[in-house]
Amino acid sequence: MNMLDVQNAGKLHAEIVCVISSKRKCDENLPVLERCENEGIPVKFILPNEYENRQKFWDEQNKKVDEFTPDLIALAGYLKLWQIPEKYLGKVMNIHPALLPKYGGKGFYGMRVHNAVLNAGEKESGCTVHFANNEYDSGPIILQKKVQIFANDTAETLKKRVFKQECLAYPEAINLFADGRLRVVGNINIGTVEIVEPEA
Repeated sequence: MNMLDVQNAGKLHAEIVCVISSKRKCDENLPVLERCENEGIPVKFILPNEYENRQKFWDEQNKKVDEFTPDLIALAGYLKLWQIPEKYLGKVMNIHPALLPKYGGKGFYGMRVHNAVLNAGEKESGCTVHFANNEYDSGPIILQKKVQIFANDTAETLKKRVFKQECLAYPEAINLFADGRLRVVGNINIGTVEIVEPEA
């Protein structure tokens, strides 16, 4: 929803050409998919339980992605591991509600992340945008935004503050990519990201 708002405000240096969802409805009753359809953005569904194994699921997902030949794929609330084809490595971003490499990996998503951060007694948290590879919450970090943790914080209050930063961080990272300002040094598994200054 946030990305669509940013695009409609003319502040996204990219165009959303398709949304692919592994669920018929989004969590928390957000009418994201319906809104995309109403605004003319194609919405494709690929439901994991309709396929006998992960490879068939990935194959079908790849077919749907290929239909649109995207320059960039932004994972947002997508909790399934995707075996990213070689041609898309370096073109897939993910956002995570913690300061990676802490509190990432299989099983760390949503409120589980915020509860883990609080239980560990951390003084700050935030969000991380990174290039995705074929491991959970791995790949070179593009940018992070931090929030302070307060003594009376709950997982819910922390989640709300982190989400506000997510709404800033993801469009910023996408714009950097669209403007040709991101360069992976090394490789998609152990590399780092440099932000290149814009040309004069």
